[in-house]
Amino acid sequence: MNSATSSAAMRGSNHVGMRQFNERIVLQAIRHHGAIPKADLARLTQLSTQTVAIIVGRLLDDGLLLKQDRVRGKIGQPSVPLSLNPQGAFSVGIQVGRRNLELLVADFCGQPVERLEVHYDYPDPDQLFVSMAEGLQTLKERMGELWQRTVGVGLTAPLSLHKWADIMGGQAAQALARWEHIDLTAEVQRLTHLPVVFAKDTTAACVAELLQGHGRSVRSFLYVFVGTFIGGGLVLSGHIMNGERGNAGAIGSLPVGLASAGSGMPPQLLQKASGWQLEQALLAAGHNPLLKHEAAIMNAEYAELTAPWIAQASQALAMTVASSAAFLDLDAVVMDGSLGAPLMTALMTATQEALKAYRFDGMHQPQLLAGQVGAHARALGGALLPLHSQFFPDKDIFLKQDAA
Repeated sequence: MNSATSSAAMRGSNHVGMRQFNERIVLQAIRHHGAIPKADLARLTQLSTQTVAIIVGRLLDDGLLLKQDRVRGKIGQPSVPLSLNPQGAFSVGIQVGRRNLELLVADFCGQPVERLEVHYDYPDPDQLFVSMAEGLQTLKERMGELWQRTVGVGLTAPLSLHKWADIMGGQAAQALARWEHIDLTAEVQRLTHLPVVFAKDTTAACVAELLQGHGRSVRSFLYVFVGTFIGGGLVLSGHIMNGERGNAGAIGSLPVGLASAGSGMPPQLLQKASGWQLEQALLAAGHNPLLKHEAAIMNAEYAELTAPWIAQASQALAMTVASSAAFLDLDAVVMDGSLGAPLMTALMTATQEALKAYRFDGMHQPQLLAGQVGAHARALGGALLPLHSQFFPDKDIFLKQDAA
């Protein structure tokens, strides 16, 4: 690495959290609109041509922007479009789940470039932190000199890992109960010199969909992620809604029935539409529970297990969609998950069919859309958090989508 590159790498990797606001606005304009000349940047950001020129020069020196080929054939001087440099900065997403640990490196454009995954029966804290440390070291070795441009770690996990331990039972319940007294963020921070930020796993997945998926064109949506336990996130008018306690969009806890005397408490959505129920059915039939992630799960030999789960889950999801539409006036409900793509498609189709049984008089029926990010949305969303907190304006003050 030559001295100029080394200098730019140092500037690009020094947790670049103090970048000037106008720099962030310029980066955000390029992220939204793609490669764009300086003159158009000045128009979009409403900054002076001189200010944009100074900022662009600094960002080019820092290795955050790239010059594209000149555009000729138009009136006036040929223009030079500017784009984000994918290798300008990197960030790590760490997703801690009840069945797996995932580590993912995203580049400056938000695209995954490295990924590791560890599966387990349940997240034993002692082993999990060992696996995490090993995973970080492996990613560092794979990235080589580019690791110097890694700016942070976005950590994602269920908001309370110890909750619903009773559903998993046995040794899993004992291991999950230990998480009640563990400060996950502090423990991960001990493993790395990079700054660590935390987000609830389904909120992080929702961030990934907002920034890299349907959120680029859909303003308000409920996000549904079907994993070991189902969960969700909420986007209203282009903004992530966290809620006072981080529970906005916590659809897993939504009751999907009516309470009545003598019938006990109604079940929650997570008890009807989580991957956990299918996993247990597979185990009971002597099959590998990880089949739920594979396309083969839709083979005819598993139909007697998948069909009842799809029917149950889709009915519960349809009720969730109808209820959320009444409260939130949504444009869409976006469904994604860690299950195999054919299984998710079948669940989407069944949910759409089940929605025909609900009346939407007096409210807007939201579109039901398949997520565009996919199974790794939680880890990718985690990786996006440090990038956007350090290089782009806060979501509340993002450049307006209609600025063009």
